[in-house]
Amino acid sequence: MERTNFTHGPDSFALPIFMFAGGAIGNLIAIFVLSVSIREKKSSAFYTLVCGLAVTDLLGTCLASPLTIADYLDPKVLMIPRVCEFHSFLLLFFGLTGLSIICAMAAERYLAICCPYTYQRWRVDRGFALKFLFLIYISHIFFCCLPAMGASVSELQQSGRWCFINWRTPEPVAAAYCALYGVVSLMLILGTIVLNLAVCSALLLMRRRSARRPVTRGSQRRTALSSTAETQMIAVLVTTSVVVLVCSAPLVIRVFHNCFILKEDSEADLSSIRIAAVNPILDPWIYILLRRSLFQRILGLTRRGRRTRRSSLPKTPVNPFHPEDTAKIGNANITAQLPSTVKSATHNADSLCQTQTDSGRGL
Repeated sequence: MERTNFTHGPDSFALPIFMFAGGAIGNLIAIFVLSVSIREKKSSAFYTLVCGLAVTDLLGTCLASPLTIADYLDPKVLMIPRVCEFHSFLLLFFGLTGLSIICAMAAERYLAICCPYTYQRWRVDRGFALKFLFLIYISHIFFCCLPAMGASVSELQQSGRWCFINWRTPEPVAAAYCALYGVVSLMLILGTIVLNLAVCSALLLMRRRSARRPVTRGSQRRTALSSTAETQMIAVLVTTSVVVLVCSAPLVIRVFHNCFILKEDSEADLSSIRIAAVNPILDPWIYILLRRSLFQRILGLTRRGRRTRRSSLPKTPVNPFHPEDTAKIGNANITAQLPSTVKSATHNADSLCQTQTDSGRGL
């Protein structure tokens, strides 16, 4: 197969190395941060899913990126049929598994906030999350192995830098598998976005209801803590939704485009898979930078900055038309205009009156 020239050059070779280093280092830091954070372990189900996503992204980066880098060093690596099938399986499996875990995280938050009774009845805990992760892995391994079983064909793409299923074949079975993969990916993306929007709406509604209740010292403290947690949760969910949509949507669009239109555009295909590869690089930093402890510190610094600005503002000027302020201004002007002898006499008279009053109280 002839290879196009837009992937050659030192810049294109540095890109997979940079993406490999960014994905591996970021996910390792995320796993370390999550493992030493005691507060995150308390939310066991969500914490387990986050750790599962970090491990999945780390495995996908460490298994798929070295094959791409090796192909730059030796262009014949991905031409080996078994290696090409394995590379295609890795891209199919880890792309779909990452979307499934993110959707499961959104579903867990939705059940915990919007359906607490169902959440308790199903006993959604760490063990439940581990079983669900195992189910995701087993089902996705079987689904992504179907091309090797004859449902489709894995082939080296036109750019010559990555392998994927044959999404332009006229064969009905292969075309059906390609369309099914696109439909499943699209449903996971839409499910994640809808669940996150539902959670954000529920949290905003809860905040409005709490704002209408009578405020006490204890309730004010609990409201502040819950407000910080809710704001942090909304930030994580919204950021995750945006990253999933931006990184995964181009590849899903290319899947449908190549399945039904059958028009070749190798550069667009390569760009879509590279954008999808950015997802495991960005995912760990969402949970590293938006951890609750760090988020609370950021909110604390923001509130301190607001208080400093308020304290630095000039005081409210005296209103000359207000009766009390007018009296204060008049007394101050009269006192300032009196001679020094009158001021001292007035002061001595006031002292004498105060002494007589004290002596009267003593008697």
